[in-house]
Amino acid sequence: MADFTRIVDNYFPKLEMYTLPLTRAHGKNHPEVFRVHELFQLMNEKVKENTASKVKLDKEFSELRQVTNHYTLPSDACETYEAVYSMLAEADEVYYQQNE
Repeated sequence: MADFTRIVDNYFPKLEMYTLPLTRAHGKNHPEVFRVHELFQLMNEKVKENTASKVKLDKEFSELRQVTNHYTLPSDACETYEAVYSMLAEADEVYYQQNE
């Protein structure tokens, strides 16, 4: 089982780079990516202020699941879109396994 701290270390820097360009490339047809970017920014700030093992992200992951329809990709998703949803979905899963 992956550790959430490792997920943060491996994925959050990439998500920080990918979520904004995703809004530029897909925001017109998929306005939900703006909220995905905002939610990730909130999560990233919380993680930077606390240790990953103690940060509470229940609200953010819950809203991400709702906004993304449980990380379902649209038919016109590019590789970056796919990578963002894949990393967020895995982070969500590991976070909840660790916080059950």
